[in-house]
Amino acid sequence: MATRSSRWGRRGAAVGARRRADARGAAGAQGRGGSASGSSGSGSAAYANEHADARDTAADQHSSQNGGMPGRREPRASVTIVDGRGHLVTPGLINTHHHLYQWLTRGYAQDSILFDWLTSLYPLWARIDADLVEKGALGAMAVAAKSGCTTVGDHHYVFPSGAGDILGAIVRAAGQLGVRIHATRGSMDLGQSAGGLPPDFAVESIDAILAASDEAIDRYHDASRGAMAQIALAPCSPFSVTADLLRESAALGRARGVRLHTHGSETVEEDAFCLSKFGKTPTQYLEDLDWLGNDVWMAHCVHLDDHAIARFAATGTAVAHCPSSNARLAAGIARVPAMLDAGITVGLGVDGAASNESGQLGTEIRMAVLMNRLGAGADRMPGRAALRMATIGGAATLGRAAELGSLEVGKLADLAVWKIDGVEHSGILDPVAALTLGSQPPLALLLVNGVEVVRDGALTRVDEAQVASAVARASVALAAR
Repeated sequence: MATRSSRWGRRGAAVGARRRADARGAAGAQGRGGSASGSSGSGSAAYANEHADARDTAADQHSSQNGGMPGRREPRASVTIVDGRGHLVTPGLINTHHHLYQWLTRGYAQDSILFDWLTSLYPLWARIDADLVEKGALGAMAVAAKSGCTTVGDHHYVFPSGAGDILGAIVRAAGQLGVRIHATRGSMDLGQSAGGLPPDFAVESIDAILAASDEAIDRYHDASRGAMAQIALAPCSPFSVTADLLRESAALGRARGVRLHTHGSETVEEDAFCLSKFGKTPTQYLEDLDWLGNDVWMAHCVHLDDHAIARFAATGTAVAHCPSSNARLAAGIARVPAMLDAGITVGLGVDGAASNESGQLGTEIRMAVLMNRLGAGADRMPGRAALRMATIGGAATLGRAAELGSLEVGKLADLAVWKIDGVEHSGILDPVAALTLGSQPPLALLLVNGVEVVRDGALTRVDEAQVASAVARASVALAAR
């Protein structure tokens, strides 16, 4: 381990010192009463109907094009005018946690808690390859896009020997669909024979993991503004990776300037594992390995105690909240209102489709409202707070708050336009409540970088029937291996 420490440790420590100096930067901007765009205190320009009625905006644009509204600049000939009457406009939704390959293993272990669910699926996942992953990832992201998602954060941690370029397959699938991808080079190195949960045949060596992680950054990480693909490093969980891998991955990620991601405090079984094996809670264990910081986001965090919440807030560590998956696996209800009160940045996540067969990010907004009201009270999770988590909260979680997550001048044109004048939503006088409390509205338009990805509920860049057929064949093929 000394060679690896000397290779990454010095640069990582320097970056770590800088990140601690501004740990509260993004975290304080999201809180429950904050603004999605930062320009006012009530949702502001992030939601057109909060700032200026979308119908009036569309009518004004049309009027100026036809000689009305003196003083307004006429749009250029290349500008497309969208009639927003009867619609709600939001930023594109941002998914902060997924396992795209699991789209091929939906419906398995339907009545299991996390550890039993994992042990039943590890053998199947250990037989994936790049071709299967590309088909599954395209299917999963297609459904996410149809639910308003423009940026997908994926946590891929299963890399069987000889499986091909799995990360390249995921990036390629996102490019076909036209969405942004935050892929991760995940990893597992703690097999059952060494006291971990995954079978030995599903883990890699630490040296292979670090070399592959470095290569993934070289090949697929774009640090520039407007990037369509970025890479983070993501050892899987305290019960599937060694302390050495966590420590070395953090040093490598910081040396290379990429973000860090893992699962944390998802279940009571995970807490018991960490207390038994390390004598610490998951948060204490991860902090000792330098895994708290404003370049880190953790999935789930269902069982954070008061001390853990305080440490996340103090260090700027973000959280990916996955309410449907937590319910599917009976993991519990995360203390999201308490996290937001403390100033923690929280985004929404679908999680893997094997524990959330829907795969829709848009429906997670309503689920977050309902689950957190059950856990904390009717007034503790307003619909607008959940919508902020799905937009600016997600952008901050992935380190993209300067570019994504709100509708304001200077940000990228990632937009969702929801139809709310149909029979399902007409009569809901608060248009935001139509999205946050009603059924998911039809998606009239989804733009990524100003380019149509969805129009009138249909994908514009791929053939849905072909995607569905490929997924069906891939699922059968994987099951037969």
